[in-house]
Amino acid sequence: MSVELTNRSGALVPEKQMHSLLNFGITYMELHPDCAISLTFVDVTEMEELHIKWMDESGPTDVLSFPMDLPEHDGEIVTLGDIVIAPAVAAKQAKDAGHSTEAEIYILATHGLLHILGYDHADPDEEKVMFALQEKIVKEWSQK
Repeated sequence: MSVELTNRSGALVPEKQMHSLLNFGITYMELHPDCAISLTFVDVTEMEELHIKWMDESGPTDVLSFPMDLPEHDGEIVTLGDIVIAPAVAAKQAKDAGHSTEAEIYILATHGLLHILGYDHADPDEEKVMFALQEKIVKEWSQK
């Protein structure tokens, strides 16, 4: 498993924990051990640009996910997709939720991973399943 992490946000982010969490999530979801994921932290301006370009929605968002079209696994590392997080947005949400920015970033990274794997929260039933799963993954990872 491979996690490629890039930080263009200007904020300090829990890099070591992000590698651990995403590797845990990949294992938890029983994905092939030779898969990879890209995680990028960006500032609010870049996140807003991405949000407009890819979602046609104004303003910054907290996390965006970009799943890759997965080819047949032929012994090569397969990239599952890209997760992009805005730590400044996460910090505001964390304050509103009453927990740390790091805790919010863990939730967002797991949320992004689940989106890459096809989970969604467009309707209440999907949301219930996805949010329960992301909470379970973060909780089990934090207790290991």
